[in-house]
Amino acid sequence: MNPPGLDDLLTCLRFPSVSTDPAHRSDVRACAEWLLGRVRGMGLTGELHETPGHPVLLAKNKHIAGRRTVLLYAHYDVQPAEPLNEWKSPAFEPVIRDGRIFCRGATDNKGQLMAHVQGLAETLAKHADVPVNLILLFEGEEEIGSPNLKPFLEKHREELKCDVVAISDTGMVAPGVGTFTYGLRGIACLEARVHGPAIDLHSGIFGGAVANPVTSIARLTATLHDAGGRVAIAGFYDGVRPVAGWEREAWAGLGDGDAEMLDLTGSPALFGEPGYTERERRWARPTAEVNGIGGGYQGEGSKTVIGREAFVKLSFRLVPDQDPVRVLKLAEAHLRENLPQGVRLEVKPGHTGMPYLMDPHSALGTAAQRALKKVFGGKIALIREGGSIPIVQAFKDVLGVDTLLLGLALPDCQAHAPNENFPVENFAAGVRLNQALLAELA
Repeated sequence: MNPPGLDDLLTCLRFPSVSTDPAHRSDVRACAEWLLGRVRGMGLTGELHETPGHPVLLAKNKHIAGRRTVLLYAHYDVQPAEPLNEWKSPAFEPVIRDGRIFCRGATDNKGQLMAHVQGLAETLAKHADVPVNLILLFEGEEEIGSPNLKPFLEKHREELKCDVVAISDTGMVAPGVGTFTYGLRGIACLEARVHGPAIDLHSGIFGGAVANPVTSIARLTATLHDAGGRVAIAGFYDGVRPVAGWEREAWAGLGDGDAEMLDLTGSPALFGEPGYTERERRWARPTAEVNGIGGGYQGEGSKTVIGREAFVKLSFRLVPDQDPVRVLKLAEAHLRENLPQGVRLEVKPGHTGMPYLMDPHSALGTAAQRALKKVFGGKIALIREGGSIPIVQAFKDVLGVDTLLLGLALPDCQAHAPNENFPVENFAAGVRLNQALLAELA
């Protein structure tokens, strides 16, 4: 038997609310309007606020003096579904197989969003209120770095005053293990483009006389790490906060992370910065990653050309106390210093987000832990996570509050990949988690 609220989740999933693609702009809005109707139908007051991009949904209950104010954040936009041919069922037609919902956005973030909505709906239906002053803030631009949300927070600072933010957009370490994420890595992105000749050249006639941009970008990219996997950019590790002893002990107690990572990724071996476990590398150490590289002829067979340009797309995952803007400056300086002769370099900075860290043993943190134990029982996991939610630090900077990250995603949910999925069981658990969390925070 399907849990209450599942049909609403399936409806929400059918909106192809891809924020990065202008062709889906109307779909993003349609999803926001549907959500607005849903929360209003539950008895909350709400409206859509326009931004230069996609709308922000803001909803509230009647606030009562003396109660704690909780802001629940989520995002209703999703990643593009490509490559479409790798999906076992259409990307925006949710299908339940083996107890899991397969659809783009199932885990990231609509399944987790709708678990909170259903939890609120049930509480409101039973009690006509929830036990806290509630603010719902749902945005449609998280997958493109939330460019308009921080300005929205600054503009509506008084209206958004709260004691704590709660988000379910992170993961669980294993099925049935309640997981509190108290830290996130930040992010800084850039694209480097190497320019050579004014036009593509015949590699026979001109080869050996001019620098090849594709060769140059490969050589330049290879300078980013040493042979052991440590980032070779001067000053990159300055200020990086060491992993605390209690964290290393707690993470080591979560089982064999190396074996789990090999099984999850299908990689032949692990690789990374020496002196750290895979969990420490992913959760508490900074990285430099190549997300895309290309240039020259990409079609079938041979075409003997020297391409006129080549590119590499880089992202840096950052930890406390690194500054994304400073890291981008260091990265550009490194690229210029190591640029091979005979080519010109163009660097285009991308989006950034600050790393986030809170004390999981604070009063709010222990309330979150109690809620997790109510829902999942037994041992819970305290972790940091390697991904980035740039707006979390913005909540801290603008509203001055911490964020409780209580995720429902499993390690094999395939978020951002084909066949993204979300267990029906986790949706039902998320409904209970919403109710337990608000009760504990009250």
